[in-house]
Amino acid sequence: MKLSELKRFALLQELSDEEREAVGGLLETFRLAPGETLFREGQEADGLLLVAAGRIALSAAGSDETGIVGPGSALGGMALVAVGTREASAECVKAALVHRLSREDYHRLAEDHPRVASRLVEAVALETAVQARAALAALVDPASKHL
Repeated sequence: MKLSELKRFALLQELSDEEREAVGGLLETFRLAPGETLFREGQEADGLLLVAAGRIALSAAGSDETGIVGPGSALGGMALVAVGTREASAECVKAALVHRLSREDYHRLAEDHPRVASRLVEAVALETAVQARAALAALVDPASKHL
């Protein structure tokens, strides 16, 4: 994978080229065709997913809303450090290229490149906080709902 491709992901933008290279060397890359499932709600969340191309639809039981994510999006970042299950299902709606950093590989990154692992998890925490603030704002003022 080219380093320039990794710069497109907000989670990795603040890393140096050398740091992105350390992450990129651990990524598993796969392609999805429209209709294929990336993951299902309730499955073990086992790593961070980076959508490099295509479109992925997110849906959760009990909700009528569907979200669409595309290139540059990151899914499941908290799975790098927290054991749990996926809170939504993800299905490919436009042929997609996805990179996966497993929790196991993240732990290897933490051993071999602790600064990189720390910066990555800080970026995940920041993104999670932004999403949580937006969700809270939508609860307080439904007109501000942007999720």
